[in-house]
Amino acid sequence: MKIKTVLLFLFFTGAYAQNTADAKKLVNEGVDLHDKGDYAGAIDKYNKALEVDKDNLLALTEKAMSLNTAGKYDEAINVSKHAISVHPNEALENVYVSYANSLDHLKRTDEALKIYDEGIQKFPNYYQLYFNKGICYANNNKPDEAILCFQKSILISPKHAGSLNAIGILEMSDHRIPSILAFSRFLIVEPQTSRSKKNLERLKSLFQQGVTQTGEKAINITINSNMLSDSTGIKKENDFSQTDLILSMASGLDFDKKNSKKTEVENFIRKFEVICASLEETKKDNFGFYWQNFAPYFIEMKNKKFIEAFAYIAFVDSDSEDVVKWHKKNQGELDKFYNWSKDYSWK
Repeated sequence: MKIKTVLLFLFFTGAYAQNTADAKKLVNEGVDLHDKGDYAGAIDKYNKALEVDKDNLLALTEKAMSLNTAGKYDEAINVSKHAISVHPNEALENVYVSYANSLDHLKRTDEALKIYDEGIQKFPNYYQLYFNKGICYANNNKPDEAILCFQKSILISPKHAGSLNAIGILEMSDHRIPSILAFSRFLIVEPQTSRSKKNLERLKSLFQQGVTQTGEKAINITINSNMLSDSTGIKKENDFSQTDLILSMASGLDFDKKNSKKTEVENFIRKFEVICASLEETKKDNFGFYWQNFAPYFIEMKNKKFIEAFAYIAFVDSDSEDVVKWHKKNQGELDKFYNWSKDYSWK
């Protein structure tokens, strides 16, 4: 009797393991289809995986994601709810992302935020929950709340290009230096994409913000009122007013005869060195997320003499002959830069 029981146990254990393996194979095939944009084909694979292994968490997770991406939001919500109910104590990070994201698409904002918070409470170290919550806030015209979410995402994952991109865009109008630092960091993490081309143009426009040539020897510099120091003398969080002013003055020198003969990258390097030097000089009396998390990285970049390498990385898709030549001749400098950036200690 004991032998029969053991054999029966081994039979069911072996069958379960086989079902799990078969389901995983089908899920992997579904993921490949999803990545190719064939969401219907992917969902079909996940359904077959669930026929082989009922309530397989990986299949449910990927199915919810593909349904959400395909715009089948109600179905994605139902699959997410089911996954949470049958796997309450397992890895559900991406399930919560799909669930809340689908609610957001359906304009059920309060419900979406509630689910994001529920997911964050269970998985506080998963950056995608903060990032997608930030997108939800941004979609509902709440930029301040969105920025806080993107900042939390970066604290967990400093290389997350999406959060850097979002901060750069949201800070553009009122906080030029934080936006410049975010876009600069983005171009290091993601240097050759459609987004990087747009962000390089944004970065260049930020450098010239408020600076215009009004005559052959006349330059007009307009200062954003948000950059002016508080008359009360109380230090503001993330105050970059001094650096902002110095950048405007440095940008005005673009029209100087000696600088007008320099390449675009050379002038960029000159101005970025000014920014980093100002950050180092004024860091002692300042505070806030950008001072604590962005400024030290760029100050160290300056001190390690990596600004030139960074500039040519940022301009890699500019198609300028001087940029192409620099990359061909300076692979060693690029390697040194990337090794430093990879090993940088984010605090």
